[in-house]
Amino acid sequence: MPHEEDNTVGDGADRTTDDEVNPTTDHGVTRLYGEPFDSGFAQAERLHLAADLAAAVAVYEELLTLAESVEDSPDVRFLRAHLLADLTSVHLAATDLAGAEDTNKRSRALLDDIASAPMGPRGRQLWLEMLLRTLIAGADLLRRTGRLDEALACLDEAAVGLADFDDPDGLRTSELGLNRVHLLMDRGEWGAAEDQASALLSTTPTTAVETVPRLLVALGLICSSTGRFDPAEDYFARAEDHFRAIGDTGGQRTLLAHRAYAAMHRGELDLAERLFAEASAFFEQQRWFGDLAVCEQARAFLAGRRGDAIGAEELLAASLSRFERLGASIAAADTMLLGAQHAYDRGDIDEMKRLAQGARDVYQEREIYERCAQVDLMLARTLEDNLNRTDHGDHERESIDTALSFALPAALALEAARYDFATAHARSQWLELADEAMQLVFRLAMRRQDQGLLFELAEHRCAGASLALDRTPPAAEPVEDPTSVFPSAAMKSYAHHEHAEGAMTLGGVAAEAAASVGLRVGPPPKVRMSAQSGPGRVALQEYIAAAEFRYHRRIVHEDAVPFWITDDLTSRPVVQVRLADAGDLFMTWTWAGGARGFGTGQGPCAEVDQAVRELTDALPGAGDGAEGMRRAFDSGALAEHGSERRLARTLAEALWPEQLTAQIRQVADRAGRPLVRIQPSPWVAQVPWELLAVDDGTDVRLIDLADVVTTAPASLRPRTPTAPRPQGTDTGPVVLVLDPRVPGFRADSPLGSVLGPPGSDPELMSLVRNRLDAGAVVPSVASPAEAFRRTDLDRDWLSGVLRKGARRLMYVGHVSGAPVEGGQSEDGTLHLCCDAGASGLAEPLRTHRPLSAKDLLLGSLPLRADGEPGARIWPAPPRVALIGCESGGDMRFAESFGLATAMLHNGAELVTATRWVLPTSFAFHRLAQLPESIRPLSEAIVAVDTAHEDEDPVRSLGGWQREQLDRWRADGRIEHSPLLWAAMTCIVV
Repeated sequence: MPHEEDNTVGDGADRTTDDEVNPTTDHGVTRLYGEPFDSGFAQAERLHLAADLAAAVAVYEELLTLAESVEDSPDVRFLRAHLLADLTSVHLAATDLAGAEDTNKRSRALLDDIASAPMGPRGRQLWLEMLLRTLIAGADLLRRTGRLDEALACLDEAAVGLADFDDPDGLRTSELGLNRVHLLMDRGEWGAAEDQASALLSTTPTTAVETVPRLLVALGLICSSTGRFDPAEDYFARAEDHFRAIGDTGGQRTLLAHRAYAAMHRGELDLAERLFAEASAFFEQQRWFGDLAVCEQARAFLAGRRGDAIGAEELLAASLSRFERLGASIAAADTMLLGAQHAYDRGDIDEMKRLAQGARDVYQEREIYERCAQVDLMLARTLEDNLNRTDHGDHERESIDTALSFALPAALALEAARYDFATAHARSQWLELADEAMQLVFRLAMRRQDQGLLFELAEHRCAGASLALDRTPPAAEPVEDPTSVFPSAAMKSYAHHEHAEGAMTLGGVAAEAAASVGLRVGPPPKVRMSAQSGPGRVALQEYIAAAEFRYHRRIVHEDAVPFWITDDLTSRPVVQVRLADAGDLFMTWTWAGGARGFGTGQGPCAEVDQAVRELTDALPGAGDGAEGMRRAFDSGALAEHGSERRLARTLAEALWPEQLTAQIRQVADRAGRPLVRIQPSPWVAQVPWELLAVDDGTDVRLIDLADVVTTAPASLRPRTPTAPRPQGTDTGPVVLVLDPRVPGFRADSPLGSVLGPPGSDPELMSLVRNRLDAGAVVPSVASPAEAFRRTDLDRDWLSGVLRKGARRLMYVGHVSGAPVEGGQSEDGTLHLCCDAGASGLAEPLRTHRPLSAKDLLLGSLPLRADGEPGARIWPAPPRVALIGCESGGDMRFAESFGLATAMLHNGAELVTATRWVLPTSFAFHRLAQLPESIRPLSEAIVAVDTAHEDEDPVRSLGGWQREQLDRWRADGRIEHSPLLWAAMTCIVV
């Protein structure tokens, strides 16, 4: 070992103290072996950081030659192993994979030779550190050459050695973790890679000056690969600062290619071309041929996009040749797959098949199921394109079936891949990438004119993600007879669960940090295509079976739910309507409750988008504050009867099939007013369906023909439905939370009073008095005025009263909706009387901590080892009213886990909430000059309270809304405008 004078490998424990043998630094040179080795190591490291890799190799080889001339001993062998390990790092940086493999094997052999030599504690630690370096470098080499299972085994071996290594700063631990992240990225397991990289970044010491920027780069690549370009650039900028601080020129230059990749994916093709060209020039100059091949591959794609077929072919050929010489089989297959697409574009079908099959063979051999799916989807797209170009005659149905057999399992796996991500934001961005595959599936189903398939697609898409409180995703169960489902098709996978347990997971604090980042969800439940329990057809069952077998990924939860239940609500005729976004807007409906029938509809994207834009322009925007409300009153379509009627007709023409209206009329004439249960897609979640002018030339609205209720995803439905509790037999109190005081906010501030001074509103005073006369009310008050603007209604108080049992909860106050673009509905909050010291998951606002939907769902599980889920802390009563701004905005998100659905999850049977920002009575007074004696919001609150006391709250609330509509049609007065009352909707499961 360094500075040892005898032939033992030790730390000199018999001759010196540990402090005396620890390496020292003199003028930037670490004293380990003596001259000229110490100065040589320092010089080579400087050259490595300066990206002069050829010069660094020359220095190391010169030192290696000198070391080999020294008399052989364990110390000399260790020196040679050290030099070879450093040479391996340089070869890997230069993508000289053959050279790296040679030097790494030689280093490992030397270390094995001296493994049994006598060593003191310090010597053993130095030997272990060098062994870890060779194992980690070996894993990196195996990963780059596509031998991912072998790479994992190598990292596992390193992890065993790490247990005996004294790593107080966690440097080797972080390096090992970084390599696991890279391996997950290569497998396409973006969610798991992000979890581990984020956890590592939070635990890696700042002294790990080389690992930190590479972790930041990895996170940037994960974000740019999954559609999150702003955080990707943030990570790249932070990595650049670290690379600059340590003088790593090569790291700074490689960021050019990473930023080019991000620009290409976000559609900035000119910028991507410029950055790739600049990076290519550097890589070619430095002879970094692997990085150069990656740039050539990307530039070939860009050349194809701009119509330069010749340039694309030349770049593809160069990239493929370099990858093949390097032995980078997976990267070479990626180039082949891109070449297959170019071959199809120029009409060379045989060449396309050859290249696609060659790429798939590599992916299949390496168990890279993600890339296999790219072949699937490409084949499905080319089949669709061919169907559009040529007449398949009697074989058209067969061609469509073949395309679906490729596309649908792959699309299901793409959607299911989002469950790997820890945050709803990441999952929503991933879904945007995955949506193209599902759009292809819907187009093929429409082309096949297969209503059954469209029904099942809609049911599966609308089933909703399942809340995952255990954080452990279930592994897919293999299909016993894979030949019974679409054989011989290439597959896609975003997880490799054979390796997902144990070695591929972090332990201890890092694992907990990664797991608690956001709201975890799992796959949707199986949807049984009948209301009866027991075995029966599951929506998309053969495609799900194919996907789970081929992709090694769970597509659906093991539990099953019927696709709808009506007996728990009413025995009258009911039609269940579901909407799904897939390019166009797709609708399915089916009848029950004494009526029979079904149908499907399709709203063209342009028409739906225009109608939704007009509606959005008419609503007060959540982020626009007072100005948005003023605009809604001054020029919004909902504030004037003529413009509102035109908007209602525009929405009906774009969204509502005339065939369904005819069926509703027929049922109403024969069996009375039906119930329309609508599960909207995120695209149309704010549509006031009651308002739709469903007849051309008349002012008949949907609510004139039927009662309307919103339905939540099936994943919120109890797995074993129980008989409904009769409202009259529930003797619990009514919990009233009426305009609570928010700490730190005055009455006239943004989170100030909603209802005005206590006791100033006769209608609301009468409401409280009626509830007091009818039975128990919480909080206990001596007079109605004491129920308003209280300061003691915090989350702990609410938990206590709900745990004791209640039959109703009415909340009137401030609600802060989550931004839709963030994708995290669970960030929506209620504003109670909680101060900033309250325990919770939402960030404080001044001296106040809001109660979030995430709190209601997760409870204290992320905060304490003995935590409880939210359903135990805040069990919801059967009926809940959340009267606040956009309290029912959950449906606007791909994952509905906002306040309203959190209450349903926690036990509520019905929640009344709002679709958009509500105008207060004060807003009507100030913006519409109504006298103070007219209080539209108070009237709405009373109507909701009355409905929740009724045996059929949906019918009751609908009756009040019809009264408001009649007044609106009769006099057009602003207090009867749908701006307020059409925002209200009842939500059930």
